[in-house]
Amino acid sequence: MSDGQNKDTNPNPAPALGTNPKDLLGIKKVQLNLVPASSIIYQALAMEDGARKYGPYNWRANKVIASIYVAAAMRHLQAWYDGEQVASDSQKPHLGHALACIGIIVDALETGNLVDDRPLPGAAGKLIAEWEEKKAAAAKASPSKS
Repeated sequence: MSDGQNKDTNPNPAPALGTNPKDLLGIKKVQLNLVPASSIIYQALAMEDGARKYGPYNWRANKVIASIYVAAAMRHLQAWYDGEQVASDSQKPHLGHALACIGIIVDALETGNLVDDRPLPGAAGKLIAEWEEKKAAAAKASPSKS
């Protein structure tokens, strides 16, 4: 850490639950504090770019076609994974754009504004499980020599 603090110790440990009457209620709520601030900031940067181009919350006035936003999120993830940090058109982080796309899908889903144009269910989940089992069995049969 740049401020000289030991990163292995928390200078502000959380107090034990039960020391405040609000604790018993608060712990039952959605723990929004568990979402990293850096993730929120990246997403906000992309959402600001979208608000500037199309208007804030524009997707609530028009139906959201799931496949359009899934494809955009995938493009941003692939660009980032391939080594590009920021989108050339916005100069905002690709990861923020991917988060924004997913956030819009979630908001549209929860507000009844999503056009769910996903294809009929396929075998992805089954294939992933099968190949994970095969890989685990292969690793067990021939452990790596590290």
